[in-house]
Amino acid sequence: RKMRQQKTVRLSINARERRRMHDLNDALDEVRAVIPYAHSPSVRKLSKIATLLLAKNYILMQSNAIEELRRVVTYLN
Repeated sequence: RKMRQQKTVRLSINARERRRMHDLNDALDEVRAVIPYAHSPSVRKLSKIATLLLAKNYILMQSNAIEELRRVVTYLN
């Protein structure tokens, strides 16, 4: 009985971890879909860490572009 209960608990934990990983992978796929990089069949899918690093750099680049535009608008006004 105890062994069966331990197995049930382990299976439940494994299923929860599998769902968590699927959710994480789905979220990373959504990030890959919106950051600029080569999306062709001949290009390997970005790794998790490469996706996060590219997203971070893209956000920083966009932030810098916005700051530069603010400076230009301020200068022109």
